[in-house]
Amino acid sequence: MTFDEKYFDIGRLDRLSYGETFVHRLDPRAKVIGTMLFLLTVVSFSKYEIAALAPFFLYPMLLVTVGEIPVRFIIKKMIVVSPFAIFIGIFNPILDTRTAAVILGVSVSTGWVSFLSILLKFTLTISVALLLIATTSFSGVCHALRRLGFPALFVSQLLFLYRYLFVLMEETMRIIRARDMRSFGKRGTGLRVFVRLIGILFLRTVDRAERIYYAMLSRGFAGDMPALKRSRMVLRDLAYLSVMIACLWVFRFFPITEGIGRRVQELLR
Repeated sequence: MTFDEKYFDIGRLDRLSYGETFVHRLDPRAKVIGTMLFLLTVVSFSKYEIAALAPFFLYPMLLVTVGEIPVRFIIKKMIVVSPFAIFIGIFNPILDTRTAAVILGVSVSTGWVSFLSILLKFTLTISVALLLIATTSFSGVCHALRRLGFPALFVSQLLFLYRYLFVLMEETMRIIRARDMRSFGKRGTGLRVFVRLIGILFLRTVDRAERIYYAMLSRGFAGDMPALKRSRMVLRDLAYLSVMIACLWVFRFFPITEGIGRRVQELLR
């Protein structure tokens, strides 16, 4: 994948939010509240819980299906950040060697159980966060946070962080294109040239940031980012939140997977 393709791939999540499905039409505040409740419920399980997390995969699967979001795209985004989760739990099997179960004569330590639990929680939380942006847009999420009472400074910083990521990528794209047009073969690809390009990129971004800031001040920027489109909570949003809360409560406090397992064992006998 070329640098240009990577640049346009960054904004694909926001482009997916232009859909017209039922999930896209929900109020952003309802989706943000539902996602927060989902994340809090998932991380509230102990580090040795595995089977109890299985029902929570229904929610991201439902979002992907109803929202018509490409599954492969979400999986690729998750793989990019997966090394962080692997690094967090990779030492658990070494440090926690107590026997948790014996499967087909093979002893499974509690370290492997906790490592698998970390990976499952990572998969659930990251996939739901990505799907929230894919069905709402990052700016929509930030404006929803602002209307939910989050500080204006915090929301503005989030918006600037995301928006000027693209500005930084644009400057990087220009520098790389200029270097490619002035280099032949492998010339211009050494470490010295790379260090110089980093310095040029820093100076350009600082200069452009100042020009953008003064332009914002001349247009009346006062620390808050107003939204041009304001939505309101309607019956479908309240119904979505009600169903979401009920399902999370059932999945958290009732051993659904254990009941299904016992039922299957009874049928097999």
